[in-house]
Amino acid sequence: MPPTKAPTHRIDGLLKQLLVTLVVIVVAIGGFVVFVPGANETLARFGIDMPAIAATPAATASAPPRQRRGAPREMVVVTAPVLEATINDRLSAIGEGAAARSVTVMSPATGTLVELLVRPGEMVAAGATIGRLDSDAEQIAFDRASLALRDVEATLARTQELAAANAATTVQLNTAQLAVDNARLALQDAELTLRRRTITTPIAGAVGLFQVGTGNAVNAQSIVTTIEDTSEILVSFWVPERYATAIAPEMPLEASAVALPGRTIPGVVAAVDNRIDPASRTLKVQARIPNDEGQLRPGMSFSVAMSFAGESFPSVDPLAIQWSSDGAYVWAYAEGVVEQLPVEIIQRNSDGILVKGDLAAGDQVVIQGVQQLSAGASVRLLDQAAGVDAQPEGKS
Repeated sequence: MPPTKAPTHRIDGLLKQLLVTLVVIVVAIGGFVVFVPGANETLARFGIDMPAIAATPAATASAPPRQRRGAPREMVVVTAPVLEATINDRLSAIGEGAAARSVTVMSPATGTLVELLVRPGEMVAAGATIGRLDSDAEQIAFDRASLALRDVEATLARTQELAAANAATTVQLNTAQLAVDNARLALQDAELTLRRRTITTPIAGAVGLFQVGTGNAVNAQSIVTTIEDTSEILVSFWVPERYATAIAPEMPLEASAVALPGRTIPGVVAAVDNRIDPASRTLKVQARIPNDEGQLRPGMSFSVAMSFAGESFPSVDPLAIQWSSDGAYVWAYAEGVVEQLPVEIIQRNSDGILVKGDLAAGDQVVIQGVQQLSAGASVRLLDQAAGVDAQPEGKS
């Protein structure tokens, strides 16, 4: 039988397919080099060195005027200006109000409450009487001490007359004087005991609700009511540790009460605590706000706002931030050239990222077209590129 030719035909077919595949790959690489900026550098990273390939007539005819003159192709980018933003310039906190002075009035003695002379909410002056205990026995003791004092005073007077006539000795005169002194002390003691049957307030202010009523038996520890001096309100609030050195007494602030929406009340810092709370890393501050109209009450919730000089940093568009093994950086644009500038991120906001770096307000940073940029590369802005492409044929 004659030898078969099937293996030869199969080999010829494989060679033709391999040749066609190689031609397609070469054509694709050539098109990639011609039409894609930075293609030679990309291929070089994969170990493929390509000679300079001249653009095809079709590519030359469709290229922008600058490319037809032989200039290297420039990247087209979009930039955004660097803004300036200030942080830590304003502090807001929630605090609770308290009266400028507050006193819990207690019964000064044991007895029965027989009378209340004021009503809750009434304004009273310092030293005003707000109630009385039963005092019959104490009044009798006071009267008895008064009589005893008058008696010994009369005895002292007679003894002094006798002594003047040499009819009384010095010892008798001293004894009479001692009796008068003891009687006066007894009267003062009776007077003090009688005075303690009266309940008074040590400060001026508004009377709170009574904890006892007429007819109740009380002792020296029984709470009768509270007196609140609300001419000023003290608001206690907590601030982060970083503001510890910036807050000082008498600094101005603004407060607003939840119960009075839309109203802002000016005030000042009254006191600053002397230590940082180790658990929350916060500092307690006390503000003082006026209450001339009497609308503010102790226990109200307040929102406190304070202003500071703050710190200013460049703010860039979030799209401008790029990352490398060395950290964050941006592409800064100036006069058609881009440079890579390392930055340190300070704070992320929804509308911009605050950074620390060699940037100033008004500088331009690239936010689109960053993928193929390299340090010192020439680029064109998108609006400039559109203007060049739109020029009539034959004009540069």
